[in-house]
Amino acid sequence: MLPVLRHAVPADLPALHALIARSVRGLNASLYTDAQVESALQHVFGPDTQLIADRTYFVIDAPNGTLAAAGGWSRRRTLYGGDQTKAVDDPLLDPAVDPARIRAFFVDPAHARRGLARRLFERCAAEATAAGFRALALGATLPGVPLYRALGFVEIGRVDATMPGGEVLPIVEMRRSL
Repeated sequence: MLPVLRHAVPADLPALHALIARSVRGLNASLYTDAQVESALQHVFGPDTQLIADRTYFVIDAPNGTLAAAGGWSRRRTLYGGDQTKAVDDPLLDPAVDPARIRAFFVDPAHARRGLARRLFERCAAEATAAGFRALALGATLPGVPLYRALGFVEIGRVDATMPGGEVLPIVEMRRSL
């Protein structure tokens, strides 16, 4: 039986913080330094509560009561990052000309490579299509690039997110058609 995929709710925020920490520390360790990981957890990675409010963020519950995975899509301009990265409004995109955003995918290392991220993506792509979007864009961290390539995304550029303290987090900008 497949674990339940459901909309994230505000009450999930503590569990989301814990999932993100497990995911980032467990799945990014071979591609980033410890300093990059810890700085990114403080300054970049975290829940985006606007996605929860918009009902475009999903979680998959693990049998033990923790979260196994989370991810979402957005009709807003922000490409990546949690609440701590936002300094201005997050305006809506125009589906006729803008790609929807694939956002904040995290998988618990204990549940990795079981198709959970793909399942989340399929739900997000279906909803973005139903909302009238014709393309998707995302800012991938290095561990996510192989997954997104397998899902049909192509690299369109790279950005270095410089965090307070000088650590740099490479972000790969990617797109695909719907």
